[in-house]
Amino acid sequence: MSSAEDVGEPPPGSGYPPHWEADVVASDGGTAHLRPITPADADALQAFHSRLSERTRYLRFFGPYPTMPARDVERFTTVDHRDRVALVAVLGDDIIAVGRFDRLEPGGTAAEVAFVAEDAHQGRGLGSILLEHLAAAGRERGLERFVAEVLAENRQMVRVFREAGYHVSRAFDEGVLHLEFAIDPTEESVAVARAREQAAEARSVHNVLHPGSVAVIGASADREKVGHAVLRNLLRGDFAGPVYPVNAERRSVRGVRAYPSVLDIPDEIDLAVIAVPAADVDEVFDQCLAKGVRALVVVTSGFAEADEQGATAERALVTQARTHGMRVVGPNALGVANTDPAVRLNATLAPQLPGPGRAGFFAQSGALGIAILAEAAERGLGLSTFVSAGNRADLSGNDLLQYWQSDPATDLVLLYLESFGNPRKFARLARRLARRKPVVAVKSGRHGTALPRGLAATSVPIDEASVAALFEQSGVIRVDSVAQLFDTALLLAHQPLPPGHRVAVVGNSTALGVLAADTARSQGLLLACDPFDVGVAATPDQFATAVRGALDRGDVDALVVVYVPPVALPGTAYARALREAVADSGIPVVSTFLAAEGVPAELAVPGRAGFPGPGSVPSYPSPERAVLALARVVRYAQWRSRPVGEFVRPEGLRVEEATALIESWVGDEPAALSDEQATQLLGCYGIELVPFRRVAGVEQAVAAAEELGYPVALKATGERWRHRSDLVGVRLDLADAGAVRLAHADLAVMAGEVVSVQRMAPKGISCEIGLQEDPSFGSLVSFGLAGMVSDLLGDRAYRAVPLSDTDAADLVQAPRAAPLLSGYRGTDPADLTALGDLVLRVAALAEDLPEVRSLTLEPVLAAPTGAAVAGARVRVGQPPVRGDVGPRRLR
Repeated sequence: MSSAEDVGEPPPGSGYPPHWEADVVASDGGTAHLRPITPADADALQAFHSRLSERTRYLRFFGPYPTMPARDVERFTTVDHRDRVALVAVLGDDIIAVGRFDRLEPGGTAAEVAFVAEDAHQGRGLGSILLEHLAAAGRERGLERFVAEVLAENRQMVRVFREAGYHVSRAFDEGVLHLEFAIDPTEESVAVARAREQAAEARSVHNVLHPGSVAVIGASADREKVGHAVLRNLLRGDFAGPVYPVNAERRSVRGVRAYPSVLDIPDEIDLAVIAVPAADVDEVFDQCLAKGVRALVVVTSGFAEADEQGATAERALVTQARTHGMRVVGPNALGVANTDPAVRLNATLAPQLPGPGRAGFFAQSGALGIAILAEAAERGLGLSTFVSAGNRADLSGNDLLQYWQSDPATDLVLLYLESFGNPRKFARLARRLARRKPVVAVKSGRHGTALPRGLAATSVPIDEASVAALFEQSGVIRVDSVAQLFDTALLLAHQPLPPGHRVAVVGNSTALGVLAADTARSQGLLLACDPFDVGVAATPDQFATAVRGALDRGDVDALVVVYVPPVALPGTAYARALREAVADSGIPVVSTFLAAEGVPAELAVPGRAGFPGPGSVPSYPSPERAVLALARVVRYAQWRSRPVGEFVRPEGLRVEEATALIESWVGDEPAALSDEQATQLLGCYGIELVPFRRVAGVEQAVAAAEELGYPVALKATGERWRHRSDLVGVRLDLADAGAVRLAHADLAVMAGEVVSVQRMAPKGISCEIGLQEDPSFGSLVSFGLAGMVSDLLGDRAYRAVPLSDTDAADLVQAPRAAPLLSGYRGTDPADLTALGDLVLRVAALAEDLPEVRSLTLEPVLAAPTGAAVAGARVRVGQPPVRGDVGPRRLR
């Protein structure tokens, strides 16, 4: 395997930006490496050309072109990466596709674009990928339009342009189509690219989870070794295809013929599980490359989780794998499983899998993964697929979200996450998936627990506020523990979503009923009626009648059943009565069946009420846990029922003017804008500050007050006095020149002669709108009421950019103190629409101007007639690198 120094970086002096290189996923799920062409590619380009069929050469060059003359080779491989750009798709050492553009005239904004793929790789979507990356490079080089000359009979190429989502104009002349289109992304082109990304990445995961054959490299007869465990589990699980043990020292392992190396296996290998020591992985990996293995599961440890040297080896392994068309699960992975009866894949270290079900599970932790699978089996939760990705060097949770989006066998997604590799992409994918299928996640490291030293380099730091915003905005049901994960999953797997938040409680214990009711109220659920106690002596028929009565009320969206088995009657009779009573009820039912003498053991197992399977009533060890699980599902159902919202752009934005201002202000180091600069920038986005003047001396202060109009406020300008909740440096409601003189004299003694004079805004509730750059997934917009109490309690709500109109409306009502804005105790409600408009304008600024690293509007005075911005702070700097923008690539 090539060293890390050989991969991932452009050659010295190449002249192209490093981000022009990318690993990409083709439509069949295979990978390739995209990079600009260099003169060193001359031989590879000639070889590529020689492999093209006569028909392909004719369609590309409009005539016979059997060989490429040396002068053309030099011209095609020697480009300036500015006016002439060429990208190659590489598989191993071979070029399999080439795309290029040439600027039509010096300094112009149009270029001719063309591309061609090797015949064996046509139909894999490489032309579309090349077009996306060429368009992105062209925009960076100042291009606005692409033109293309295409033979009318070249229908495949015409289709690439037509289906890319750009607005293409066409002209026809003597058998040649002249195509022309602007290369700025359109809403349609972005949607097309993301749909293709989803299909390709889902296919790549499908290839991992549906192999036709599996090789276990490092298969061992030693029961203490992981290679033995993987082979044993594959065989015990009755994998539907052939299994090939690889062991250089034995002719067979567990009665199955073994091979000295993967190269000696006579058949194709779809999936190889590597279970050899870390020092031997390089040799085994090279053999897998030579064999053409499509995917790897590396259970071997000793990579990024161990040290920096291991992290370097891990990066090199993944880079080479992607360049050769291969996906990797791991290293340090527990493995992958698929319970589909047609596949029966258990390529994990876990000796027991849960039965088939409708839940997909992704876990980063290998050690915890075994316990998770055992818990799922114990609690009766069936799984469709399971992936434990370990170090998540290649295949990640995002890939699984893409797969489960379109997997007909999965209705529920469960995640155990220790870190995020690309949180921006996670937010986008989870938000789309959660609209169709519930997503439940445990995120460990909530209180800043450090990752292993090597793994920290492969993960993106993300603070708690960002995680909360990401999950809430995406509709992900966040839980704090694995136990809560299964509590919630069992309800989602076996019961329908509640249509509302009205709850009834039925049981044979007043104490348990009160506990359930108290928990429901604390979680914001509405009790449709007082808890109904049938009495401890009630018969199963009486119990069922009470349950049906609650369901038939018409004002109940969910039912909580609490039951303490009496000594005289077996609990199974009540469980059977409950099942019959709630059959086809259409609303979710949760239960607590407390174990007692004579009650079958399965009734005491959390997750079962004596009748596992779809339609089962999940049972919990306490009424509190039952109601907490129900409350999470109610909140998810409410999120899912809300309008998706539209990503609208507020009116009156002057983006070009703002961009020019930012470019003139940004330097190498982050810096704060002056009040005047901040006012000018915000004005470009329709955010008007209450008029103010900065003055020096009392006479200028009086003159400014006269100009602005009374009443006015005077503010000290030093950083020590700005935006303090005690308003020490502010004098308000100055009604005349005399008041201004007295206030100025007071402030001058304390803070100096220079003050800010500002017209008084209408009275309102003081709020704060913020913008901060999170290193993990870009910009966060925050909202909260201003003041010391809100700061002390951390009462801020966050949303990640981009924001829909629904996101903005939700944000201004999300803080705990937000009821103050809605007419609390008879006060006039604030104009929430105006606040939402301000939020959208701040979000638009964040999208357009990544150089704005932080922004605070404070105070924003929310009144019944609008929202007035009285102060602003803005810091600018070099734009950060964002992980989910630009053309498709593996990140």
